Formats: sequence, structure tokens, C-alpha cells
Amino acid sequence: MVSSSTRASGLRSRRGLIVLACLLAVATGIGTYLVRRGVVPAEASRGQPPAVPVSVSAASRRDVPIRLTGLGTVQATFTVGIHSQVDGKLQEVFFKEGQRVKKGDVLAKIDPRLFQAALDQAKAKKAQDEAQLTSFQKDLTRFQTLGAKGYETQQNLDQQQGKVDTAKASIAADDAAIETAQTQLDYTDIRAPSDGRMGVRMIDPGNVVHASDQGVIAVLVQAQPAAALFTLPAQTLDDVREAQKRGPVEVVAYDRDNRNALSSGALATIDNVIDQTTASYRLKATFTNADEKLWPGEFINARLLVDIRKNVLVVPNTAIQRGPKGLFVWVVTEKNTATPKPVEVGPAVDGFTIVTSGLDDGERVITGGQYKLRTNSPISVSTSPPAKDDGES
Repeated sequence: MVSSSTRASGLRSRRGLIVLACLLAVATGIGTYLVRRGVVPAEASRGQPPAVPVSVSAASRRDVPIRLTGLGTVQATFTVGIHSQVDGKLQEVFFKEGQRVKKGDVLAKIDPRLFQAALDQAKAKKAQDEAQLTSFQKDLTRFQTLGAKGYETQQNLDQQQGKVDTAKASIAADDAAIETAQTQLDYTDIRAPSDGRMGVRMIDPGNVVHASDQGVIAVLVQAQPAAALFTLPAQTLDDVREAQKRGPVEVVAYDRDNRNALSSGALATIDNVIDQTTASYRLKATFTNADEKLWPGEFINARLLVDIRKNVLVVPNTAIQRGPKGLFVWVVTEKNTATPKPVEVGPAVDGFTIVTSGLDDGERVITGGQYKLRTNSPISVSTSPPAKDDGES
């Protein structure tokens, strides 16, 4: 006869088996549902590793411009502080702030009355001395006539000749005084020393100005053409000098965000020293700046074209990976699996890296999703959009 404890144990065992069977059935149903919905790949349901989603791009050949980028500032061709060259009251200002002016245009005027009076006085002095010279010359002529007849002494003749020479010297001094007075009068018209654009007016009409004043009436800048002074690391000097030997070196000025091109110009000069504290050197480029997009004092990024690599093999920067044995890329095989391949690279240019060895033209490299990959991992491919063609190193 079976005991009650044995019957209870058997019931619990049967109940456990029933619960386990139910759970297995539920799990199987959920798995089938997920496979049909595409949430779980069918390969995973059969015990195969799932395909890793990746982005792929083909290695291709192209001409790659090699550019060096340095931070710099825009400089005007001329920056002139407009001063008065004589003392007097600023009578009138003719320019407007921000106005473009031409060389020789009258910008302001100093009260000219005292300077005109000084000029008139110098001219009157000259007329007086000229009249006296005429009188001395007539007397000298009479003395010479009398001396030839023996009626006048040689001493008197010499004295009269001295008076004539003194009068001539006085007239020469009068000419210099007139020129000085005329120059001072001309300085009352303050003229533009070059073409350019006027800045903010610092002194208003009615104020007395002096030639020795430290302040300026305004600042005139000529930014057409403009220049840019920028720096590059010392190790790039040889590349820049080699580029300069081949001919004019193109320089493109970009805004401070390094996104928008402002103007295109050429390298003008390389500084003759390297700054040892920063291990850099200065360069100067010139730009026509016809549209005045370059503004004096503005920070810019100067991109200097030092070389063009012809028909080189490139891949997107994101394809290059670094491992314990150096640089490598993940390559897509014919079986649609990923395998690592060591490479040697050159400069990186605006999203592309030049590959010098390790890849063939047209090979597909993985540009995204590498962190999930293992050797011979199956992959699912989506083609990545192409990157831009030009750029900087």
C-alpha cells in the first residue's frame, strides 16, 4: 500500500514537469514570433552568429590636394592715423565714418587765416627785398661807370657789390620763407594719404588740434589688397619652401570656424626666423579682397596648398583602425564577412586618408560598426555616403 507522502511527492513532480513544458512552449512561441517579425535573425534561431550591421565604402583613386592650415589675422595694406600737421582749430570735417576715400581727397580743414597771413607777409618781404635789390644794382652800375673814368674808388665799388649780393641772399631767404608759409597753409587741408576706408571720427570740429597730439582725428585703412599673417609648425617649413620653388603657392582664407572660404590669394613671404618658444614660423599671404570679405584685425584660417598627390588610393578616415600591431582596416570578403588587413597610410585630407600600401583599388572597407566585429564575422552592409574631395591636412 502506497503511503500518502509518496503520493504527494509524485504529484509535485508531475506538476513541475507540466510547468516546465508550458514554459518551453511559451519560449518557443516567442522565438518564432520574433524571427517572423525580423527582430531576431533566422540564423540566430539556428545557432549561427548574427550578422553585424556595418557601413562600407570602396577604396578609390583620386588627386588629393595637400594643404597646411594656420591661424592668423588679416592686415590692411596701409593703416594710417590721420593727424594735423599744424596747430589750429579744426574748422570742418568732410568725411563720413566708414566712407571710402581716394588718395588726395580733403578729409578735414584747419582754420587757415593765420597761415594765409604768414604767407602774405613772406611775399611782401620778398617784394621789398626785390625793390631794394633793384636800387642796389642801379647804384652799382653808376659806381662802375664812374670807376672806369677814375672818379670812384675801388673800395666803394666793392661795398656796393656787397649790398647787391646781400639783397640777393635776402630774396633767396624770402623764397624759402614763402615756401614754408605755403606748406603750412597747405597743411590746413588734411588730405587722404592713400585710397581706403575711414574709421570712427575721434575729434569733432571746433576743437583745437596740435601737430604733437598723440590722438588721431580718425584712422584710414586700405584693405584692397589685404594681407594675412599666420603661423605654421616648424616641421612644415621644408614642404612650404619646396612648394614655393615650384611657383606661386595658393593660399585660401577661411573664416575662424574653418568652414566658409572668404578669399583666395598667394603666399608673399616666409619669415626669416623660427620662434623657438612656440616651434613655429610666420608667413604672409596677399589677397586682392575685391569684395572686402577680409576685414583688418579679423581672425582667419589660412589653408596653404603645398602639393597635389596624383592618383593616390584613399579611404574614409573612419575606416582606419589602430591595433596592437599598428594600423589596419576591416575588409569585406566575397563571402560577406569581415577580415582585418594591415595598412600603411599617408596624410589625412578632409575626411579621407591616403593609403600607401596594404589595399587594392576597389576593395570594400568597413567605415562604421567595427567595434562589434571579429575575424570572419558575417556582416550586413549599408553603403556610406561619399565624403567631400578637397580639404586640409
